[in-house]
Amino acid sequence: MSRPPVPRPQPASQHTVRRHNSALVLDAIADAPGSSRAAVAARTGLTKATVSSLVDRMIGADLVAEGGAQTRSGPGRRGTALHLSPTGPHGLGVEIGVDYLATCLVDLTGRVRARWLRRSDNRDSSPARVLAKVASAVRTAAREDVPIGGVGVAVPGLVEVAGGTLRVAPNLGWREVDVRGELTRRVSLDVPVLVGNEANLAALAELWHGDASDDFVHISGEIGIGAGIVVGGRLFEGVSGFGGELGHLSVDPRGPECGCGSRGCLERLAGQDPIVRAAGVPGVEELLAALAAGDKAATAAVRTAAKWLGVALAGTVNLLDLPTVVLGGTYARLEPWLRGPLRAELDRRVVSAEWSPVRVVASSLGAEAAVRGAAGSAVRAILADPDPYVTAALA
Repeated sequence: MSRPPVPRPQPASQHTVRRHNSALVLDAIADAPGSSRAAVAARTGLTKATVSSLVDRMIGADLVAEGGAQTRSGPGRRGTALHLSPTGPHGLGVEIGVDYLATCLVDLTGRVRARWLRRSDNRDSSPARVLAKVASAVRTAAREDVPIGGVGVAVPGLVEVAGGTLRVAPNLGWREVDVRGELTRRVSLDVPVLVGNEANLAALAELWHGDASDDFVHISGEIGIGAGIVVGGRLFEGVSGFGGELGHLSVDPRGPECGCGSRGCLERLAGQDPIVRAAGVPGVEELLAALAAGDKAATAAVRTAAKWLGVALAGTVNLLDLPTVVLGGTYARLEPWLRGPLRAELDRRVVSAEWSPVRVVASSLGAEAAVRGAAGSAVRAILADPDPYVTAALA
């Protein structure tokens, strides 16, 4: 029986080689700001002529900027320092929260240029109405005097990242929403639009800009609860990209019904709404004031939430052997009162706690993590593959 012919490898085209080498060069500059062309050549293994040609293209596209001449102790010509350009393409991040819309602009280094927050109860609005607000927020951000290189959108639900489709968002009541297509149609921006789960994007922001290690679980505690899992410095999303739905882990099978169809889900017992309700206060600001005053009902509400969080997180740590829990969103603000009872619950339930105690820390980015991660993802897509942007900018 004859075997089908095996396709023969084809030589790389000049464009393919340039595309690969452009990414190498920009990565070297991003990792070691202030490097000269000669240093980049040594770091990448490319010739100085190749590096110089690629750097000149990226300077022309405003991805790279030249600084002053480097100091040099020995003889020879001093090289010019190279940096990512602060005026180059920015990432525009959007977060569709259950009760707010957030947007921000970050430059190539991840520095935030501007941010906006709009309170909005999106549970009572159709996808079309909310996405119209998102489009308006994007247009507002785009009026800033900087180029937009890409848009990242964080949403609270299961996302098919490749197609930009939100499959389901129980807390919004949305199903099968083409977020990328709808936003692209409503806003005339000829740039890539990336859509991702808000907890995953928050975890990436924490990895890029926070104080956590390369192995942690980031808990986004808002009205819903999501988890972003980072292992070995890489986001773990599961086979289909739907991992991290910690808020819909049932911790009490006889508990209250959840919008996902199950009972006793973590977010129904330890989310923002049940904590505020149990504390007998109207909102998070009042909850924080009551906690600071030592209010017994507020303290008990947070301790109860910590218990249920401990049940869910102990299972996560026992399964994945993660050394750190990062409390994000509202949990970051509640960390002074959550941390003690949560640590006690983890010490009691995590099998390896005697030898490897779980570290519990507050996110340094807090409620901004998801929108920062969305904007950062748009920037990092350019950094990972700059040649298409450069080619379009120089056309």
